[in-house]
Amino acid sequence: MLYETDPYLMPFKGAIDARHARILEAEKRYAGGGLLKDGINNHLFYGLHKTPSGDWVFREWAPNATKLYLIGEFNNWKRTAAYALQPIGSGNWEIVLPEMFLHHGELYKLFIEWPGGGGERLPAYTTRAVQDPQTKVFCAQVWDPAEKYVWKHRNPGKRPHPFIYECHIGMSSEQEKVASFEDFRRDVLPKVKKLGYDTLQIMALQEHPYYGSFGYQVSNFFALSSRFGTPEEFKRLVDEAHGAGIAVVMDIVHSHSVDNEAEGLSRFDGRDDLYFYQGPQGHHPAWGSRCFDYGKDETKYFLLSNVKYWMEEYHVDGFRFDGVTSMLYWDHGLGKAFAGYDNYFNEGVDENAVTYLALANILIRQMNPDAFSIAEDVSGMAGLAAPLEKGGIGFDFRMAMGIADYWIKIIKERSDEQWGVGDIWWQLTNKRADEKTISYAECHDQALVGDKTIIFRLIDKEMYFSMDMGSSNPIVDRGIALHKMIRLVTAATAGDGYLNFMGNEFGHPEWIDFPREGNGWSFKHARRLWSIEQDKNLRYRFLRNFDEAMVKLLRKERILSAPPELLVQDEEKKILIFKRGKCIFALNFSPEGSFADYGFGAPAGEWVGLLDSDQPEFNGFSRLKSGESHFTVDKKSPNGTGVYPATLYLYLPSRSVQVLKLKM
Repeated sequence: MLYETDPYLMPFKGAIDARHARILEAEKRYAGGGLLKDGINNHLFYGLHKTPSGDWVFREWAPNATKLYLIGEFNNWKRTAAYALQPIGSGNWEIVLPEMFLHHGELYKLFIEWPGGGGERLPAYTTRAVQDPQTKVFCAQVWDPAEKYVWKHRNPGKRPHPFIYECHIGMSSEQEKVASFEDFRRDVLPKVKKLGYDTLQIMALQEHPYYGSFGYQVSNFFALSSRFGTPEEFKRLVDEAHGAGIAVVMDIVHSHSVDNEAEGLSRFDGRDDLYFYQGPQGHHPAWGSRCFDYGKDETKYFLLSNVKYWMEEYHVDGFRFDGVTSMLYWDHGLGKAFAGYDNYFNEGVDENAVTYLALANILIRQMNPDAFSIAEDVSGMAGLAAPLEKGGIGFDFRMAMGIADYWIKIIKERSDEQWGVGDIWWQLTNKRADEKTISYAECHDQALVGDKTIIFRLIDKEMYFSMDMGSSNPIVDRGIALHKMIRLVTAATAGDGYLNFMGNEFGHPEWIDFPREGNGWSFKHARRLWSIEQDKNLRYRFLRNFDEAMVKLLRKERILSAPPELLVQDEEKKILIFKRGKCIFALNFSPEGSFADYGFGAPAGEWVGLLDSDQPEFNGFSRLKSGESHFTVDKKSPNGTGVYPATLYLYLPSRSVQVLKLKM
């Protein structure tokens, strides 16, 4: 158990054991005597389905309703007896219709009446919702295409050390529009493969009324967002990614639900707490959204079925669970420092949410043993990414969210001379030994309007004037050099995986700002400027070249399979050198000082240069000879940790990083 390997958790042994027992009891109850995956099938019961005889059956859970009607194009949106649902017990309603009553592509809704009122609603389990371009009103849509998609490729297998390309379909085109699944499959997927990333993490797949929410205000949890295309087009994208050896992970939002009543679940049948907590606890104070009641059976069945549906229907390889901190704590973690272990095992924790997340992870593994899950959590809850059998919650990875914040802080607040290599090393490697993490220098959060990407913080307005090949600008030179170093040192020290947001590999120059009233509903900043990475008159392509070389090297040498080992921490010269696997990473953060014949302790033998950020293909100054070999000498170096009796001498140019491999 967790407390057996971490003595600081021993005072919480009782709480950890009780949590573990609750999870196992819940698994047994929801599994119904078999596996959990066999007991979770709400998506097959509720919503609109074809029966074996070819008729239609529709069911909905609405215990507070007095009457339910299907309304739509098929009956001129009128409440008629022919389309009235009948109560079948336990708050469930049902209607069976002949096949000819509904047709592929027809729009429909529910009209629900309850004591004292009524209104139009989208079915809770609808798998297709579309928005009228003029009125902006959403409707459910009958989806029964004549030709069903035939899958061609299997899931690509386990990802013990994923290299993740985080992306958003809608903003993936350079055109000022909402890009489609087909656009992404044709234009972006080949880029991802060439770069060497082995996992796509796709945002905003669940239907959301407001495009500018980045997909985090979900209304229809089972519906693929129709603004990007059809289910068949998304399946083709996933299938082709699998064929290219790329896993597909989706951002799944189970931390809250949009407050909208017409499109979402809020006051679905007139009750405020149908799927949500009662009173103020059911309303998120910061996000203006609804908070799920994870202690309610119907809510857990709804959310677990949602997990199973996406894996069954779209063959996704896993999930990045958004807003996990908000789920775990009754106060949503707002304004908390989480300075001690006691924060994780007290009455401030929503144990209902803990149990739900553990069940979701059990279900994911039962559905596909190769699938994996990632938790977005800022609280650092102990055990979140530990195995269930160890008393954990079962996530495979947690996001190392503090690293991106750290880079922002030192770029923003410290001069180059104030950067501490020991501090950098500690911040990048300070991870729980019993939990796996995904590191990143920046994700989509740092690119949003109001914030800045790393390249923008480093170069700022000079990006608009001095990124052309004819310019000579020390600010740009510094920014390009540090951008490469920051990304490589982050990836090379990553606990178990690395993430990059779409376009950041080439230092995308603009922030993300979705169409909204404040910008005149413009798409100018809700896109990616792919053309600049191909423009030979600009420097962006060099950053892209470096990112490709970096990712491919780290994967080829299986760098993340071994723990990092510190060799040199030279604060005076700003030199950081570490070993990982069979490779040495030597970084010189000094803004001016280059050091010839810098010696340090290293394993004896011949070390061959594999990667050098100072090479011309990366817009460097060519101060090193590419692929050069270096031999250790048989004497102990005063520099470094003193672990190794041999000394390796290197030339370390300022603001550069080089990677060498021991020749066997």
